[in-house]
Amino acid sequence: MIPGQAKREPVRIGIFQCAAGGLSLDARLERLRDAVAGAQTGADGGLDLVLCPELFASGYNVADELASRAEPATGAIFARFAELARALDIAIVYGYPEQGDGCIHNAAAFVSAEGELLANHRKQLNSPGSFEEACFAPGEHTTMLSWRGLRIAILICYEVEFPEAVRCAAVAGAKLVLVPTALTDRWGVVAEQVVPARAFENGVWLAYANHAGHENGLDYLGGSKIVAPDASIEAAAGPDEALIGATIDPGRVEAAQRRLPYLRDYRRYRCNT
Repeated sequence: MIPGQAKREPVRIGIFQCAAGGLSLDARLERLRDAVAGAQTGADGGLDLVLCPELFASGYNVADELASRAEPATGAIFARFAELARALDIAIVYGYPEQGDGCIHNAAAFVSAEGELLANHRKQLNSPGSFEEACFAPGEHTTMLSWRGLRIAILICYEVEFPEAVRCAAVAGAKLVLVPTALTDRWGVVAEQVVPARAFENGVWLAYANHAGHENGLDYLGGSKIVAPDASIEAAAGPDEALIGATIDPGRVEAAQRRLPYLRDYRRYRCNT
């Protein structure tokens, strides 16, 4: 059997919406470990994958310290997450500052339950008007991978706000889009309206993982959610730290895309302006 092409079946994914402002990497990992370990012994059979927020490993609003906290994709931060993934028998997707190619990238890594790096996404679009514009070099492409027979795309925060970004992922075969984010309480419309619309207009699953609480003057919205291909909200968090989960059924993607064939017909549309 070809790796990544196993029979598709429902998988259980979670989002760890953390309130970790000011905490060390050790403390963040401990909170993640405790949350996931509790879920793994639950009646629903536990999680296969957990998604963490943007720059989870370092903290998001720590611009002056990002350079000192940045590491290569397979550096010490990766080693810690790989160890945790193996211990919990779960895939982990986490945001971190990546040192690579002579600059720093706002990145998200996908680590398998076996502790292998399956994908590393570099954010292409820095959030406008933020410290990101001075700190991070942009990435160059959408990141795709196959995991447990499921085609997955990774985007980061501001990228999901562009219809083109999710459309490109869906056209490339993504059934699930993972989005670590750092959304403040000034932008509730993104979590509440934009994210469900992106899932609906492409007929894909979308998991949106935000921070909670406060960090160096930023107030995070929380509001993490897992959205089905028909835009129904399968799991949602409030403003506080939480672990939420939902079952990702690939069959619902096919049903949604048959009902609304946007991915077929968008190529026929012409902007005659």
